[in-house]
Amino acid sequence: NAPAFATSQDSARMSSKNNMIPTDYPVWLETLKGQIAAARSRTALAINAELIHLYHRIGREILERQAHHGWGSKVISRIADDLKAAFPDMKGFSGSNVKYMRYFAEHCPDGQFGQQPADQLPWFHIVTLLTKADPAQREWYATKCVTLGWKVFHDVFNLIKNTYQFRHHVPAA
Repeated sequence: NAPAFATSQDSARMSSKNNMIPTDYPVWLETLKGQIAAARSRTALAINAELIHLYHRIGREILERQAHHGWGSKVISRIADDLKAAFPDMKGFSGSNVKYMRYFAEHCPDGQFGQQPADQLPWFHIVTLLTKADPAQREWYATKCVTLGWKVFHDVFNLIKNTYQFRHHVPAA
């Protein structure tokens, strides 16, 4: 009888004896794969949420400093250059991306699209919603994107746009 949980020595003995593995091994392996995939997914979501919060904070601080200290628009290219120099291995600090951070903070001061927290969406999707969707439609789009998943965003965005226009009797642009 094979043990329910074999050590590497037991596995080596079983392999050398008759090339068998414990009968529950395939089920256990699938369970481990599922646990690893779920942990990776939770980690990616947590990292994404933290980056979205960071980008919102950066945008909010730029807005505040421009309003209270009279900073002009040149500060955006300067902060982008300085952040790229400080974090050369990190993407996301281009001048245009820093402008999007400011725009995000300005148009979503609470970090949400209506009731939908923006941190559940990847940054590119947030930028797309901010730049391509009508403000009244953003919450609806964001909710659908979270519900339907991230990976098919462009197809979903076009489908959702057409569906939104149809359901809400909005003329196509």
